[in-house]
Amino acid sequence: MKKYVLLLLLLSFSVTGLAGGVYQEPDAFVTEAFAGHPPKAAVIWPSSELKAQMKQILGHDYKGLRIRYWKEGNRTAWILDEIGKDKPITTGFITNQGKIETVRVLIFRESRGWEVRHAFFTDQFDNVALTNMNRLDRNIDNITGATLSVRAVTKLARVALLLDEAVGEKNNT
Repeated sequence: MKKYVLLLLLLSFSVTGLAGGVYQEPDAFVTEAFAGHPPKAAVIWPSSELKAQMKQILGHDYKGLRIRYWKEGNRTAWILDEIGKDKPITTGFITNQGKIETVRVLIFRESRGWEVRHAFFTDQFDNVALTNMNRLDRNIDNITGATLSVRAVTKLARVALLLDEAVGEKNNT
């Protein structure tokens, strides 16, 4: 009996250990996004209007006063955090001409919902854009048992596109 309890405990710890972790360092994501030659990081200081739009998407104020990004031509890399259930999910986004090119979960700290890191989920965001109501122009399928993580990544996708739009407008003025 003790052997079975010990085995169950070991299995539960190993499954929990697989759930979270660093899947890719943020610096490595940026380097990969720009074929080994990332541009210098830039910073956007969101205007009060942009902050209000971000708050509407997230349901709370974004935690930072400024947000770093990397831009070369029309491609922009963003690394953003949002709480899943209790802890932040760090996600990298590559946007290109107002559409998402790549989504990658970089660091996952929750005990559940880690399935959002897989391509079967993140590939749904390929070529997604924002509507004029700051919604995604396509539905993103949920993952049973990972609803809060799905919501967090989906909200961040909307924020990344909103920020990309703001940076594009800034460069066009």
